[in-house]
Amino acid sequence: MKALFIGGTGTISMGIVRLLASDPLWEVYLLNRGNRKDDIPEGVNLITADIYDEAAVANKLEGMTFDVVSEFIAFDVSAVERDYRLFKDKTKQYIFISSASAYNKPAAHHVITEGTTLANPYWEYSRNKIACEEFLLKKYRENGFPVTIVRPSHTYDERTIPLGVHGNKGFYQVIKRMQQGKPVIIQGDGTSLWHLTFNSDFAIGFTGLMGNRHAIGEAFQITGDEALSWNQIYQTIADALGVELKPYYVSSEFLADVGTKYGYDFRGSLIGDKSVSVLFDNSKLKRLVPQMTTNVPFHEGVRLSLEYIQSHPDRYQEDPEFDEFCDKVIAAMENAKDSI
Repeated sequence: MKALFIGGTGTISMGIVRLLASDPLWEVYLLNRGNRKDDIPEGVNLITADIYDEAAVANKLEGMTFDVVSEFIAFDVSAVERDYRLFKDKTKQYIFISSASAYNKPAAHHVITEGTTLANPYWEYSRNKIACEEFLLKKYRENGFPVTIVRPSHTYDERTIPLGVHGNKGFYQVIKRMQQGKPVIIQGDGTSLWHLTFNSDFAIGFTGLMGNRHAIGEAFQITGDEALSWNQIYQTIADALGVELKPYYVSSEFLADVGTKYGYDFRGSLIGDKSVSVLFDNSKLKRLVPQMTTNVPFHEGVRLSLEYIQSHPDRYQEDPEFDEFCDKVIAAMENAKDSI
């Protein structure tokens, strides 16, 4: 079977590509600009093109058809409209990567299923994903376009460490603060629950949907079974680093307000997503993919990540602007306490 991945070298997609590259039943193609060739597993075919150049992509794909096309880098309706034009006659299944942040939070029930209402007034990213889903499902209903919707939650790999609050350059500065004995900001009181999924586990759930006729026209959330509080997440990271965790708790509302002044969209990422407890019911997925489970719990996954990060320091940048932001927020909170 032939699979085409649009993107294919990101956190989520790389785990899938690695798994399929070792599977003799699949012939794997990536369509991207070729900027991360060193990360592509042996035996995977690269089609070098910019997906936003529709005419060039159509020319490169002329005469080709696929059993599955997976879209990892579409973030607005114009992108999936383009994909529909490109692939409506070229694939037996089109898998769109949406987001679990599209679910309304706080939901009417604390356990989230695929039937939970989609709504996010706080985050444009999530609203755009919802609009993409609506367009694709309309094409399925009206024209039989073979779409499958996948909603990941917080997926990570050995190159990343999942956090609630970080700067625009990612997680690295928070790790540095831990190592330097500085306090790190945790949203709320750290007790809300969250799901973390290592990308090799996610890949098992995803590949089980590929080529599966029962997945056509359906939406599936794919997450690990492990639910941790943010306090547990940060403590696990500190334990893996061998340092003392010095948490500093700040309300998501305050972070959202003050973050805007410094170019941080905490309103979307926190109030629209991470500040609310979530528990995902993955029974719909497991009916089709019973082998889906948590093979890499977070206390193991974070050590894999730290080992990689420490052996590839050239790939990570310090973020002095975010470091200064944290110090200012903590100082402001302490001054407010003293004035009472």
